Order: sequence, then structure tokens, then C-alpha cells
Amino acid sequence: MSRSTINVTYRIETNGDIEALAAKIASDQSTGTFTALPNETEEVRARCAAIVTGITPLDSTDTPSFPDPSGTGPYRRADITIAYPLEAVGTDIAALMTIAVGGVYAVRGLTGIRVRDIDLPPEWACHPGPQFGIKGSRQLMGVSDGPMIASIIKPSLGLTPEETATVVKTLCEAGVDFIKDDEKLMSPGYSPFEARVKAIMPVIHEHEQKTGKKVMYAFGISSADPDLMMQRHDVVVENGGNAAVININSVGYGGMSFLRKRSALCLHAHRNGWDIQTRHPGLGMDFTAYQKIWRLLGVDQFQINGIRAKYWEPDDSFVASFKDVMTPIFNEDDRPLPVVCSGQWGGQAVDTYRRTGRTLDLMYLGGGGIHGHPMGIAAGVRAIRQAWDSAVAGVELADYAKDHRELAASLAKWG
Repeated sequence: MSRSTINVTYRIETNGDIEALAAKIASDQSTGTFTALPNETEEVRARCAAIVTGITPLDSTDTPSFPDPSGTGPYRRADITIAYPLEAVGTDIAALMTIAVGGVYAVRGLTGIRVRDIDLPPEWACHPGPQFGIKGSRQLMGVSDGPMIASIIKPSLGLTPEETATVVKTLCEAGVDFIKDDEKLMSPGYSPFEARVKAIMPVIHEHEQKTGKKVMYAFGISSADPDLMMQRHDVVVENGGNAAVININSVGYGGMSFLRKRSALCLHAHRNGWDIQTRHPGLGMDFTAYQKIWRLLGVDQFQINGIRAKYWEPDDSFVASFKDVMTPIFNEDDRPLPVVCSGQWGGQAVDTYRRTGRTLDLMYLGGGGIHGHPMGIAAGVRAIRQAWDSAVAGVELADYAKDHRELAASLAKWG
């Protein structure tokens, strides 16, 4: 019998007793129920019962996270850790999510519940993890050092395959390392998937023949039908592509597992839909826990927003997310390439460099920050590279821009 445990940390809130509720969660999600059972023997509990291993009290609040019309405060809060025996859960992600996450959300007496972290035992290294990760992404893009500079097709929707290929040509000539379909683009009527691949890949190959550099293009292959997703995967491979955009929440754990086991592509994860799981501080799931599961399933590149992002996420949250994906679960190779994105134009490069440990193991993805540059797309790419040169040199952007006109134009427009 394995003595390994899966340790899950929750932030709970209740107007009742914290210790009693923690014990109830552990019991309800393992061997117990609402009443005593004759078959819940000491032997059974020793083998399969979850136990509370830690409680850290937090400040109380007068306002519950869940509506609580029948109750009154104060609402007590605490971070608790529950150890689930591996014997009871195994190494299946669906089992983990059902026992340690899904069922916990339904426990009576909670006015707030948030999964903070999941600490997995070595037995969970059985999952495939990234096929390419940081090292493989660099090799495929031919970027041995420095940040990988990337862009996205703009406008996100509406371009035909031929129009898209024209933008790709311009971006390749501008010197990007990576280009991607927008996450919203899969196979709409105006840009059928196979037609788009067959329009874009000749441009990628022609640029490679001229320059020796193969720009990585990630096609949006996501589908709720795993077979259709694999058909799209195969079209990319047959046409010489090496990457795909995966809307991980839309395809689900099963879809991602199905794809990873068969994939020859570098898998670029877009986490759209994650926000609803995390925006309320008293509900849902921290990115710390969330990202571990997708990494085990095989994400190679992980979009995590950026400094001064165009969306809701605060800078501190991005910095924490960056640290999360760069922290090994079991070994260095299970780290995906962090993709810094969302409203990035170069003006955030210095702060990004300083706040993420001065690492260059990242992809810096500019959309409007490249396409919207006042001097054109090529200047937009040069401006971002200049911003990163400034960061590495330890020079403030305004000073570096004095001798770099593309960066100066960016600062004048967006700074």
C-alpha cells in the first residue's frame, strides 16, 4: 500500500467553526458521509481517509463570498491543507478533480472556497508533461539566447487565408521568431482551417529558404471533437508546420490528453476561461494549482498575460504566474515556455525583466504593439527588440530611445 499523499491547500470561509469544517471536508471527500457507517472501519480509514494536516487562520470578514441570506458574520477564514492518500485517488486527473476539487465546492457550511495549491507526489510524474518546453521551443525557433519575439495575426478575425498569408510574410520579413493564430480563430467560413494552412506554410518555407530561419507558426486546431482536432493536427504536420494553439479550457483535460499522446507539434496554450475561476478572491482556484495540471498534460508554451496587461489581471498576479510556470514540478524539463502577452508593446520590457528574475527564457508576444507601430510592422518588431536590449543593458527606456528611433516612436505613441 502506498503511503504517498496528494496535499491540497484551500482557502475556506465560514461563519461556523473552521476546524470542524476542515474535518468535514476531509471526511466528506474520502471515506465519510453525513452519518456513521458500519463499513467505515479503522482499516478503511487508515487506507483511504483524507486528513487535515494544517490550518492557518486568516482575518475574518463581515461579508461572505457566497450569498448567505440566513447567516450573519463574522465569517472566519483560514488556509487549510488536506492530505488525500494516493491509494484512494491514484494518478488520474479526473479522479483528482472530482475528489479534491469538484466535490469540495459543494460542501455545506462554506461561504467561500478556493483551491490554492496542489502538491503532487512523485508517482504523478507518470504524466507526459511538455514534449518541447523551453529548450525545445528555442530549438524549433532557432533562438539560442535572448527572448523569443512573437506576434499574432491582426485583425484577429475577418482575414481570408490569402490575406493572412500576406501578413505572415510581412511579419517574417520583420524578424519575428513566432506567429500565432488568434485563439478565436479555428475554422470559420471566411478562413477554413486547411485552406489557411496551405496559404501560410509556403510563406514560412519560402522565408526559411531565403534566410535559413524557420519562423514558428502556431495554428488554432482546437475542437471539442478530439478526432477533428487530430485531423487538423495532421494537416499542419503534413504541410511542414510545427506548432498549434490549444484553447485548453475548451478542449478539456481529456482532449488535451488525447492530443498530447499523439502530437508532433509544439503546443501553445491559451487559457481563456481561466479568469472566471479566479477573479473572485474567495472563490475558484489559484493559477498555482491550475497550471500544474495543464503542464502535466503536456503544455509546451503557456500564455500568462504580462505587466500592465490590457485585461483585468494585476501585475503582481502576472509575476506570480510567471514564477509558477518556471518552478519545476518534478524536474526542469516539465517547465513550459512562459508567454508574456496582452497589450505588450515593449514599454513593459524593462519591468518584465526586472520582476521575473532577469531571465530571458520567455516569449514576448506583441499584437497591436507590433501591427500598430506608427512606422509600420517591421519597426514594431525592432522597437520591441530594442526595448529588451535596453532591459538587459540596465538602461531606462527613455535613455535608450534617444539613439533608437523605433523605440522612441513607440514611447511617443504608447508611453
